[in-house]
Amino acid sequence: MCRFVVYRGKPVPLAQVISAPEHSLIEQSYQPKEMTAGTVNVDGFGVGWYNRALDSTPCIYTNIVPIWNDRNLPGLSRHIVSDCIVANVRSATPGFGLDQSNCQPFAHGRLSFMHNGFIEKARDGLLRKIREALRDEYYRLIRGSTDSEHIFALILNFLHGQEQTPQAYATAIRHTVAQLLDWTRGQAVHMGLNLVLSDGVHVVALRFANTSPAPSLYYVDNGTDFSDAVVIASEKLSADPGWKTVPESHIVICRNATDIDLVALGGREAA
Repeated sequence: MCRFVVYRGKPVPLAQVISAPEHSLIEQSYQPKEMTAGTVNVDGFGVGWYNRALDSTPCIYTNIVPIWNDRNLPGLSRHIVSDCIVANVRSATPGFGLDQSNCQPFAHGRLSFMHNGFIEKARDGLLRKIREALRDEYYRLIRGSTDSEHIFALILNFLHGQEQTPQAYATAIRHTVAQLLDWTRGQAVHMGLNLVLSDGVHVVALRFANTSPAPSLYYVDNGTDFSDAVVIASEKLSADPGWKTVPESHIVICRNATDIDLVALGGREAA
């Protein structure tokens, strides 16, 4: 299981999101508070950011070392500024190798993606089912071995030919979850599917598990440490009372830094 954070708001240095918070991703890599599987997140990391004035696609930086052990990241994170930042620290599921191709975030075109969770027995036929369902172009995108990258490819498959909107992203995530549940029905396979999908403008996140509790997920809107911004994270980055828990089986749709909806996985607006 991993930990992730996504930021959408006014432009800030990467460090303000990755390392500056009191319970930052750096700390969560060696001292997470709410892991339900694994104990540390030291099997690599990744950071993605957008500079849409130059290019609509995200820039992704990954490494297989623990996030605190990358000598380049401190300098990069002080000097790179973005209004949309995604970052992940990895706890490798047994059987999924320590390889840079397995480090998140994953990206395709304008989209970046992260997964916090795991699928039990994914190698026992499920990954093959995913691959067999994919169009060739998404099949060829898979470079690593993780269930996370396969989930991203399946989302892209459901998005094929669709206009890229927050509603389309949420619908593709719903279809993906439904398909995975259908493929594993009757097999007693536990799935934790906290997901984040972004195009640099919009962010859509899911908190879900087929058996409770789902991996933890929180968000804060215009918080003390992140004014004029939305932050979604596996664990609260600070003691700010503005942090809210994402209910299980709910999708967070962030259309910009101020427009947020919380919707049940089935489509019903949250209370």
